[in-house]
Amino acid sequence: MSGQSTYRGLWESYYSEIQAIVFVLDSSDKLRMVLARDELQMLLQHEQVVGRSLPILVFANKMDIAGSLTPVECMGLMELDQIIDKPWHIAASNALSGDGVSDGFQWLAETIQKIQSTKKKSYGSKSSKK
Repeated sequence: MSGQSTYRGLWESYYSEIQAIVFVLDSSDKLRMVLARDELQMLLQHEQVVGRSLPILVFANKMDIAGSLTPVECMGLMELDQIIDKPWHIAASNALSGDGVSDGFQWLAETIQKIQSTKKKSYGSKSSKK
């Protein structure tokens, strides 16, 4: 979904069905980083997101632009280290060239697979006790 303010209201209609969150930051726009942090925190506090083990992939995009924040700087400004109940990963990216995109989605695919595997094991142990 687009991050433009006119589309943010639509996000909630998808929360019950999501398996992951992909959040794309403009790493060259330091001023809007606080707004991006607030939006992510609101999303994570939504009743349909809280308590779910949803992996979060953050792309620090536009790394090709001089003066862009590093992924570590983005992580700090976004306060990603405060997210302790969900696996997360930040990846440097350039959407125009594709740099970093495959690596980010590879992490996401592996993480979703681990979560689903863990769920299947816990379901299996519950059903075997019956």
